Amino acid sequence: MKTLNIGILAHVDAGKTSLTERLLFEAGVIDHLGSVDRGDTQTDSLELERRRGITIRSAVASFRTGDTRITLIDTPGHSDFIAEVERALRVLDGAVLVVSAVEGVQAQTRVLMRSLRRLAIPTLVFVNKTDRDGARDQLGDIRAKLAPRAFALPATSPDELGELLADGDDAFLESYVDNRVDAAACRAELARQVARAELHPVLTGSAITGAGVAALVTAMAELLPATERTGDGPLAATVFKIDRGRAGEKVAYARLHSGSLAPRQRISFYRGETEFTGRVSAVEAAGEDVALAGDVARVRGLREVRIGDRLGSPGAARDRVFAPPSLETVVRPVRAEQAAALFTALTRLSEEDPLIDVRRSGHDVSVRLYGEVQKEVLRSMLADGAGIDVTFERTRPLYVEKPIARGEAVEELDPEQRLYFFATVGLRVEPGPGVAFGLSVELGSLPLAFHKAIEETVHRTLEQGLYGWEVLDIAVTLTHTAFFSPLSAAGDFRKMTPLVLMAALKEAGTRVHEPVHRFELEVPVNAVSAVLLKLAELRAVPGEPVTANGSCTLHGTIPAAHVHEFEQALPALGQGEGVFLSEFCEYRPYPGPPPVRPRTGDNPLDRKEYLAQVARR
Repeated sequence: MKTLNIGILAHVDAGKTSLTERLLFEAGVIDHLGSVDRGDTQTDSLELERRRGITIRSAVASFRTGDTRITLIDTPGHSDFIAEVERALRVLDGAVLVVSAVEGVQAQTRVLMRSLRRLAIPTLVFVNKTDRDGARDQLGDIRAKLAPRAFALPATSPDELGELLADGDDAFLESYVDNRVDAAACRAELARQVARAELHPVLTGSAITGAGVAALVTAMAELLPATERTGDGPLAATVFKIDRGRAGEKVAYARLHSGSLAPRQRISFYRGETEFTGRVSAVEAAGEDVALAGDVARVRGLREVRIGDRLGSPGAARDRVFAPPSLETVVRPVRAEQAAALFTALTRLSEEDPLIDVRRSGHDVSVRLYGEVQKEVLRSMLADGAGIDVTFERTRPLYVEKPIARGEAVEELDPEQRLYFFATVGLRVEPGPGVAFGLSVELGSLPLAFHKAIEETVHRTLEQGLYGWEVLDIAVTLTHTAFFSPLSAAGDFRKMTPLVLMAALKEAGTRVHEPVHRFELEVPVNAVSAVLLKLAELRAVPGEPVTANGSCTLHGTIPAAHVHEFEQALPALGQGEGVFLSEFCEYRPYPGPPPVRPRTGDNPLDRKEYLAQVARR
């Protein structure tokens, strides 16, 4: 049997959850056709999803057609949940991008298609809601805004299809010109070009009435690249979703790339280079209790598992598709006595979604966000899941710090004097790409455990720079080391390193940088002046306007802090016709006095206080 993991993606309200429901109903998996409006769909399980009719968590369901098992992954459509989309993209064989025949190609549709094309994920386009008033042909817009080589399936004539395929492959072109191509060869070449994400078939129909859905299933099975189910090879799988069972236990969703997974199997799993072990208590893959390569499996029993972990093998994870969140907010319980419970609940949620990134500073707890809608989601999840009502402070950008110059510091201690730590550490910091740690001492000058302790502590300490923000684009070099046997321990180097590193950073100096988004904006020509004034007010830097067919397109950059404000103003400024796309671009020097973030934990910038804190522990 073959398996095919398909992502259903779309802008909010294009009908992807209804399409998933229809596919399961037509396949006989469910005997009742759920409705987003009624809030009883199979794949929207969170209470907030049912109330609002939007998908927040990726959901998984399977059905069979012929000799192929198709697993559907119904992903969120709202831009604030783009991290969920990213995790789904990592495990897909192909995708169905849903476009509304009424609303057409929308802002988030373009963001999603851009990511699908960047990853070369084979994609079918399904134009939904053709039964609605106001439905229109969307093929022109799809070609102009999503995929130049999109074509109507099956409306394209054999001759047109043959010419289209010949444009995409020289070998096929030669056969086509020599009249050596029959219908079977055309179909095989069509599948090859779709599998290479070079060609995008467009189908039309209605998830509500079921029109066109059978043709979509046929196209998925025939044109998207399936995987043969096999248990060959060592176990290699990627965890892309974490849920909780009825008893609160973790349920990991994993895509198997090779090997097999069965109950009572003891496995290793990896987070970066860190290895964990655990025993699988139960496995479920489309009703079977053994998962093979190609399957998406629900795995129970791995207590320490997190999203992004690799099961069985520490092989390289796929590169990130989307930047991490560039905003954060402080969360407070309405009832002060629930502060500890709030932190516990948020920590548990962060295990399911690592990008939440819970942080505690004194009595304040902060979380990372992509946008304002996530506040409502967190509020609902905390109220329904933990019985905690919360309020949020105003959302603020997540700034970063970067070193300005070179700085060095050394702590050389005499073991005959009164010591705080039995360790000598010297560090040099300077500007450099990424975050790099290097040595200018011999690796054998310290036991390996001490070297690791220093390197790990450097990375942890750089999470808070001189102004409390994460430090990026820095090269840290270990310049001096010594230890005093048998008194020195790894803990001495962990305690000493923050003092030395922050002293070196203080000498180098840091500058705070703000997150900046690149944007694409389309508005009516007569709205351009008002839009440009608003962009200038928000410190955006637009490029030259490009005008065509009564609309104007602008590209530029805007500080992340002002993206939400502009999105709120655009409907009025753009006369209801504005389309705004934005994504993280870079960090730029902050133009005013550096914003300061309250520190968490020990403060190595204050030597006396730091030593007192460590001594008390």
